[in-house]
Amino acid sequence: MLKVGISLKAWKKKLLAQAGGARRGRERRPQRPAVADEAESAGPVLERAPAGPRRAAALRHRPLLKALPRSLARSLVLPPRCPVVAMAARRALIVLAHQEPASFNHAMQRAAVEALEGAGWIVAVSDLYAERFDPVLSRADFAGDPDDPRSLNYAKEAGLAWKEGRLRGDILSEVEKLAAADLVLFQFPLHWFGLPAILKGWFDRVLVQGFAYSYGAMYDQGPFQKKKAVLSFTTGGMGSMYTPAGINGDINILLWPIQNGTLHFCGFQVLAPQIAFSIGQHTPENVRSQILEDWKKRLRAIWEEEPLSFAPNSLFELNFAKGFVLKKDVQEEREKEKYGLTVGQHLGKPFPPDNQIKAQEKYLPH
Repeated sequence: MLKVGISLKAWKKKLLAQAGGARRGRERRPQRPAVADEAESAGPVLERAPAGPRRAAALRHRPLLKALPRSLARSLVLPPRCPVVAMAARRALIVLAHQEPASFNHAMQRAAVEALEGAGWIVAVSDLYAERFDPVLSRADFAGDPDDPRSLNYAKEAGLAWKEGRLRGDILSEVEKLAAADLVLFQFPLHWFGLPAILKGWFDRVLVQGFAYSYGAMYDQGPFQKKKAVLSFTTGGMGSMYTPAGINGDINILLWPIQNGTLHFCGFQVLAPQIAFSIGQHTPENVRSQILEDWKKRLRAIWEEEPLSFAPNSLFELNFAKGFVLKKDVQEEREKEKYGLTVGQHLGKPFPPDNQIKAQEKYLPH
């Protein structure tokens, strides 16, 4: 059967050439009676073509089919005028950590669902407080006896339980949602310059060894390197309080352990955080509305965003003998630069500005 994956113009040219060759071959054989009319010539294709694009294509090209030998016309798979390629919808997981349904964090979550679903995403939400998610690590997190009952190695036991299907149901449910997601959005209020305890417990229990990370495949080689993640959080303090001169200190430093030490460690492409500063009862309604609209606008095209920059594994000595540090030639090269490589790998130099809040040109080794 002739299957066509070329332009319509080229397709017609190819068929006419095949028809000419078939006629020349037929001249050396006794002639068969001519077909009664064009319907008989085009008929085999039309009869077998179901209603839809293929039948419409056969009707459009009836004059061309008439010019073809019947045996060739009978076997054609015709291209529709405008082929439609079905694309699987992307999936997003929103992990929400706020106890109050009337809070601005819940409003941000609802805005995210609206924007993503409007853009064709399939969205799942893990409302940790509503689900009464347990943030405490326990032997009860996996069935069966531990490998060493005298001293529980939680990370090791959780990894074995995941491989053997022995994880506790609430963990397994989150693991499955995370595994299915292309984009993971964490929505929370900043608590004591870090994550709320319930969300920290989600990271501790759900990012299971072997599933979310391994020491042989970490950072840009991590299991989640095809997934994207973004932190969306609120603060009570003004934005100026989280600057290098602010009383709370540089927010880039605050974000490094979460975005590099957790998300990037598992391989995530980490997108710039969405930060709503100075949120409280004092925040005017028009300011809240604008924040929500800006968030929805960003989310409609979020998959196209470039991720934050982290030092790639290729810059490091990845072995115990040399201590997993930046290669000597990389360190020597950075001596000429004004800024350090990242917030974490600063080499005693000033941090690169906005390293953890804005996507920047990636560092490429020579």
